[in-house]
Parts: sequence; C-alpha cells; structure tokens
Amino acid sequence: MTVTATSVDESDQLQPQHAPASRRARLARLVPAAVAALSGVLLYVSFPPRTLWWLALPAFAVFGWVLRGRSWKAGLGLGYLFGLGFLLPLLVWTGVEVGPGPWLALVAIEALFVALAGAGIAAVSKLPAWPVWAAAVWIASEAARARAPFEGFPWGKIAFGQADGVFLPLAAVGGTPVLGFAVVLSGFGLYEVVRLSLESRRTRSVRRGAAAFAVLSLAVPVLGALAARPLVSDTAEDGTATVAVIQGNVPRAGLEFNAQRRAVLDYHARETERLAAEVRAGKIAQPDFVLWPENSSDIDPFANTDARAVIDRAAKAIGVPISVGGVVERDGKLLNEQILWDPVKGPIDTYDKRQIQPFGEYLPLRSLIGAINSDWTSMVRQDFSRGSEPGVFTMDGAKVGLVTCYEAAFDWAVRSEVTDGAQMISVPSNNATFDRSEMTYQQLAMSRVRAVEHSRTVTVPVTSGVSAIIMPDGKITQRTGMFVADSLVQKVPLRSSETPATKLGILPEIALVLLAAGGLGWAIGTGVRGRRARDV
Repeated sequence: MTVTATSVDESDQLQPQHAPASRRARLARLVPAAVAALSGVLLYVSFPPRTLWWLALPAFAVFGWVLRGRSWKAGLGLGYLFGLGFLLPLLVWTGVEVGPGPWLALVAIEALFVALAGAGIAAVSKLPAWPVWAAAVWIASEAARARAPFEGFPWGKIAFGQADGVFLPLAAVGGTPVLGFAVVLSGFGLYEVVRLSLESRRTRSVRRGAAAFAVLSLAVPVLGALAARPLVSDTAEDGTATVAVIQGNVPRAGLEFNAQRRAVLDYHARETERLAAEVRAGKIAQPDFVLWPENSSDIDPFANTDARAVIDRAAKAIGVPISVGGVVERDGKLLNEQILWDPVKGPIDTYDKRQIQPFGEYLPLRSLIGAINSDWTSMVRQDFSRGSEPGVFTMDGAKVGLVTCYEAAFDWAVRSEVTDGAQMISVPSNNATFDRSEMTYQQLAMSRVRAVEHSRTVTVPVTSGVSAIIMPDGKITQRTGMFVADSLVQKVPLRSSETPATKLGILPEIALVLLAAGGLGWAIGTGVRGRRARDV
C-alpha cells in the first residue's frame, strides 16, 4: 500500500513538470511554420503596387533561417507555408469575379512548386557555399512553374517585384532568371552574414572563408547590377515615333462588360475621335500611329459591318494606322487578335495571341470541371485557339511588337517579338475583369522589367487602366487613372540593338537549372555517403 501511494504521489508531482515542457516543445515546432508563412507575406509586401522591393531580401533571409540544416521533408512543408503566405495575397485578384474557389485552387497548386523549392533549399543548405545552390534551386522552381501545368503560370516571379529596385539592370544581362537569382542570392547571403556575425560573437572566432563568401553573396549581386547600368539606355537608335495610347474605358467593371461589347468599342472609337479633334485644334501632336487595348472590339469587325464602320471612322478621323484588339472567328476558330487597321485600306495585318490563359480563354479538363461546377464551363463557352507566329506590325515605318496581356509574363513571348525585329513593344491588355485590384499594377511592373530586359519602349494600352508609356530604362513617363477614358501621346525612342538577355535567350535559365541540379546531386550524394558511414 505504501509503495502504491508513493507511486501516485510521484506521478502527481511529475505531471505538472512534464506538461510545460510538452507545451514548449509544441510551440517550438510551431515557430518555424509561423515564421515561414510570415516571411512569405513579407515577400508579397515587396511586390507592386508598393515600391518596397528591398523587403524581398529579408524575406529570403528569414526563409533561409527557417530552412537551413533541416531535412528535405521539413523543407517541403515549410516551403508550402512560405508559398501560401506569398501567393494567397498576391493572387487574390483571380477570385474578384469568380469567387474564392478558383483563387484557392490556383494558389494550392502554385504553392506546390514553392514547396519543392523549400525541400531543395533545405537539402543544399548543408553544402559549402549553400546560398548559391539555394538561389539556383529557387530559379529552377520558377522555371518549372512557368511551364506546367497548362502551359505554366509565371506570375509572381521574383524579378517582377523588382521594377523599382537596384537589381533591375540585371534584367538586361540575363532576363528574369538572372534578375531573380541575384535577389534571392542576396537574401540568403544576408542571412549568412547575420548568422556568422552572431556565431563569431558567441565563439569569439571568425571563420574567414565562410564570412568572406557570405559577404560576397550579399554584395556581388548589387555590384553586378551597378556594373550592368550602362546596358540600360533610352537613346533613340532608329529615330523616334509619336505614339498614341487609347484607353476608352468600359461601362462597368467585371465580366459582364463582355455583354456590352458594342459600348466598349464605341468608347474607344469616341476617345480616338476626341483625340483627333484635339490634334486638329493644334493642342496635341499628331501621332504616327494609335494603339488600342485587348478586347477593344469584341465584335468581330470582319463579320460585322457595323463594327467595321465604327473602327474605320475612328481610323479616318485620326488619319493614321490603329492596332485594334478584337475577338475574331475565322475558319471555325475563335481568336484573340490584334488587327492593324489602315485609315485608307482597312485591316491589313493581324496577330493572334499565342499564350492564351487557362480557365480564362480556354478551359482545360472541361468535362471534369463541368461536373464540379457548371457555372465555370458556362463562363468559357468556347475555347480560344492559339496563334503560331510572332506579331510585329509595321506602323508608319516603325516596327511594333505585340505582346497581348497575359503573354507579358512569359519570357519567350516577349523575346520573340524583339528577335523578329520589333523596335518597340506594345502590351494591349484588358484588366476590367479584375476591377481595382493589384493585378493591373503587377502587370505594369512586368512591362517595366521587359522594357529593361530588351531595351525597348513599352506601351501598355488597357481598356480600363492603368495604361502607360514606359521608356527603355523602365521609367513610366505617362500613365492614366483607372476606369476613366483617356489617351496618352508621346514621342518615344525606337531601338534595334539587342541586350545580352535578348541574345542569350533561355541559356541563363538553363545554366541556373543545371546549377541547381548539380547542388541537389551533391547534397544527395553527401547524404548517401553519410548514411553508409553511420551504418558501418
């Protein structure tokens, strides 16, 4: 009896001592998860419309702290949380009109790529010079995300958050992969500098090799960006062109505006005719050509004589060629098309959008999605077909490359226009579906990065805003408000030289993917040898 009583007393005394320890252990496990998610939110805050580009560095520094030395399985989970913290707020605009279901599904899928990056970064974090391997792994995950599933979704590339940053000139060196790699490397380098500084204080010794590499990881990308600044120029190499960007506005925001196609067309024709009146009055310079946005004529002007007459009247009023964004049905195919409309000859050239948007312009897995929610299939009744050729219009002697809306996110789609001879780029877009969300500012930042990447003037005509004119150095010289009718007229430089990024094309991305593969191979080999040594 005495022994039993003593046992009960001892267990009663031990229980409250174990409970706090257990709670502390659970909290300790939750801290990395919470920090991973919050560092993802910090990365989101670095993106437009905010100009806090530099927050990307501490975001990756904290992410590096969370992942370093952990197993790949832990990295997978922590990477997924980082991806959710980043992409949930970044892509919230995708649910503006269709509800939270598609938004959450998109984020859940895209965050898987970030999870794989987290697993890879955790694996290479045990290697010497790990920030280099880790940054390459991140870019490899972006490369995969830009290609799959459904032709990829590059939105949220690290490069697209750097339009206002010191790293931007690196876009001209190696495009978005090199620009993104530099930012991520600096972030991980920042963590290494802080970690080794704290370690040296604690041990009162300095590991000089590791410390030197940490400083270089942080500093070399910045120095490289400064060295690349001579590649950024807005000098006119092939003369200039006076361009007019038309923003006609829409009757109201949202998907319903497609039911008001004639009103949208009339708005753009009216704004063009208003501009023509100001030109005749001598208030504004005569443009050499005019750029309308995507979906400015959702009524097929080849099939509808009334729509054709409206466009023809606007072209004759302004007296110069117009690039018109139309929805055209030809040979049984539905096309998102840019139409070069001459004031005398009418339509003389076309460009069909090549990178069409899944779930917006075509519906993958239509039967499966229809079984889940028939409303989604009714929103995309007929799939658009893809174009197959680059689009470069010759407008009053200037060669204008067309990159329609969603295509601006894809490296190949922009580069192909430049290599096909474009002296400037136009990104006709339709953002009315996404109301006043951050989407339009995120896309505008992409266009600024593309301007520097290929050293071209970029114009962004949008149905409802924000329309803009961007110089080859990435600076916005004019912009409109949102949901207003407006026009922008400006003399812009035409350029034909190619940046290293244009010439190299996909090669920098391939090199970084191979670097990531090398680091992962080394990490796996090191782990296998370590397990064999322990078994022996």
